[in-house]
Amino acid sequence: MRMRKAGRQAGFCGGKWKKSGFRKKQASQTRRKTMALIPLRPLLEATDKYHFAQGAFNVNAVAQAKAVIEVHEMFRSAAILQGADLANGFMGGRTDFLNATLEDKKIGAKNIAAAVKKYGENSPVPVVLHLDHGKDFDSVKAAIEGGYTSVMIDGSSLPFEENIELTREVVKYAHERGITVEGELGVLAGVEDHVFSASSTYTNPMNAVEFFRKTKVDCLAISYGTMHGPSKGKNVKLRKEIAIAIKECMNHENIFGVLVSHGSSTVPKYIVDEINALGGDVQNAYGISVEELKQAIPCGIGKINVDTDIRLAVTRNMKEFFAKYPEKQNSPSIGKIYELLEKNKTQVDPRAFLTPIMETLMKGVVPDEDVAAITGCIEAGVKEVVGTLIVQFGSVGKAPLVECATLDEMAERYKKAGI
Repeated sequence: MRMRKAGRQAGFCGGKWKKSGFRKKQASQTRRKTMALIPLRPLLEATDKYHFAQGAFNVNAVAQAKAVIEVHEMFRSAAILQGADLANGFMGGRTDFLNATLEDKKIGAKNIAAAVKKYGENSPVPVVLHLDHGKDFDSVKAAIEGGYTSVMIDGSSLPFEENIELTREVVKYAHERGITVEGELGVLAGVEDHVFSASSTYTNPMNAVEFFRKTKVDCLAISYGTMHGPSKGKNVKLRKEIAIAIKECMNHENIFGVLVSHGSSTVPKYIVDEINALGGDVQNAYGISVEELKQAIPCGIGKINVDTDIRLAVTRNMKEFFAKYPEKQNSPSIGKIYELLEKNKTQVDPRAFLTPIMETLMKGVVPDEDVAAITGCIEAGVKEVVGTLIVQFGSVGKAPLVECATLDEMAERYKKAGI
């Protein structure tokens, strides 16, 4: 027992001691300590078994990936970093990322994966790189080839049977490679990159169980009252009974699956107020309350997606920086960022402002002190938001509970289970 505790204190990823000799145990744990990224499935299993939720945080820059990993290490929490489908296009150098091509996405997926591997492969906590809102099979394949360990295929806009068919196709391809798969059923209102809907369609619990059974997905994004974007409406009440019904039926039929809450940014009022006090014009910005999200966790929600909160904090930090150091407004390397901030007062997506330093975003190149200062703004904003939500969602200290299975190990398990 003393040796097991010592291993974990030394920073070993979770995982189980096996009934083999000590040398094998020691070698296995050493390998796990220095392994690169893990698939999402073992983390999902931990959230399901130990009844907590894991925040999943979207990144669009090397600095964001670095900050997300570092703050999770500080709280001894496993980390889920998400690159949205079009974030791959942006990280591939496409500033007009809404028009990103498959080739752009391939380049961007490799850039994001390289950054996550750089800061995560020797991390003392498990790290997952997950594709958010994969648009089609080719986008998913590009992410996997680029280095993602988990993918989402979003067929929610398709008829039910077509969604099942597309999702099952992705599951077969991904599981053969040990990659975790998330699907989506039901439609969230709001806007996030290319994902748009004027209204919501709640997830039917019976359809959700059938979806899990036929597709073999590992987790499922459901529509139960959340919304994409910064304007979710005042005092949103989540329909937690939808999650409860799905999990009850799945438990009855002995089907494993974790439910995912998309569009779950909390949109902190203090950050919105600070942006507006610094000359911004962000109106009607309301998020999902932390209390509502916390109450959904015991109902079966194990993964909670957050993007807008990070955008807000980073945007606030950059505005604050230029207000504090007005001489930097004319900087040769970052002055154009200030111009874009002033030109787009209603915008909160940092990608609208940071295009003058694309090489820094894509590759982590920091050519001078001014760019280093902006990079610091990005990292601080990420850590402020992510650290808060790690605590609120209950994943603090849970890293040792997550088994650090490799992709090859997961592929073998999927094969043996026939999924």
